[in-house]
Amino acid sequence: MPPTRTPMTPRKPMAHLAVPVALFLLAMTPTASRAQVAAGTDTVLPLLVTRGHAPAAALLADGPSGTRYAHAEAEAQDEDADGDAAEVGREGTPEQKPEPLRRADRFRAGSITKTFIATVVLQLAAEHRLSLSDSVEDHLPGLIRGEGAGRADEGRRITLRALLTHTSGLADFTAVTGGTIPVTPRQAVRLALALPPAVPGRFFYSNTNYVLLGLVIEQVTGNSYATEAERRVIAPLRLTGTSFPGARSSLPEPHGRAYSADGSDVTDLDPRAAGAAGELVTTLPDVNRFYGALLGGELLPPRQLREMLDTRTAHGAYGMGLYPVRLPCGTTVWGHNGRISGSYVRTAATVDGRHVLTYRVNTDAPEDPDLEPALLTAEFCPRTLKRP
Repeated sequence: MPPTRTPMTPRKPMAHLAVPVALFLLAMTPTASRAQVAAGTDTVLPLLVTRGHAPAAALLADGPSGTRYAHAEAEAQDEDADGDAAEVGREGTPEQKPEPLRRADRFRAGSITKTFIATVVLQLAAEHRLSLSDSVEDHLPGLIRGEGAGRADEGRRITLRALLTHTSGLADFTAVTGGTIPVTPRQAVRLALALPPAVPGRFFYSNTNYVLLGLVIEQVTGNSYATEAERRVIAPLRLTGTSFPGARSSLPEPHGRAYSADGSDVTDLDPRAAGAAGELVTTLPDVNRFYGALLGGELLPPRQLREMLDTRTAHGAYGMGLYPVRLPCGTTVWGHNGRISGSYVRTAATVDGRHVLTYRVNTDAPEDPDLEPALLTAEFCPRTLKRP
């Protein structure tokens, strides 16, 4: 799996939520057979709270057997195991039962944004308005001038394909900002160029790549990347809960609360900390609709969709705004994850887009790294599930 999107702020132990966990299931279409197939997923979801130490978790699955939504959160208790009052959220705040993550809630999607940006770039390539072999210098002359020997011509060396596949060698600007400090796109690029580069041609996940792609979209179209994504993706698919908030730090209603790893409430956040690499706000149904439509061929011509799924440039690690994971049963799922302060989301889908799962937690990420692969296996390989 590609590295996480944004470096974490220094972690203090989060006040862990008391158990038992409340689990709620809603099968929208047909119930009996789907409930049996998804039983493993229902087992794993509460573990995101009990072992992953998230205040709350939710998932939405869409597939041939129907649609199913589930959420889990800790039940409030007066005392913890040591007899002390338990806490959640800001330090010193008495514990209350966490709010459920509702199906229609808006949340910050982090690097799910990258799939939207890659889709717009590939649409422009299909329209012959740019080529993936174009250099950054072709579209943004003079912007990329690295410091040090041999870096003066970096802008001519780095192609749009290298940006899309994270093989440019550019450093990640969030190593400086921590993914929480708002910066302009050009400031982000300057921060990255002042850092030691990675090895060009090798996969190195860098948010700087997609900030640059946002600038390329603007240069080619005369519109912001947000305007182009809204016109080309959001409006045609009727993703009514999805938006690019720009400088707006508050979330649109309805929404729940978001907590950093130390338990601080970070629901309000300046999205310019992420920009084209992670600005998106969306909902679970919109994410599933987007990935299903993308992989189902509704947004890209066949040639560009094949390019998006081609991982050879990144040596199998990443395509273009998507990456594959091969599961124990032999099924390969495609998607992305998104991580931004107070929110983590992961989407995975079969290559035809007919079966999509998205889950989210309202903190930086689950603490137990085994839970995500277990959840994907439970959804897409239910007969091979082993308890994580």
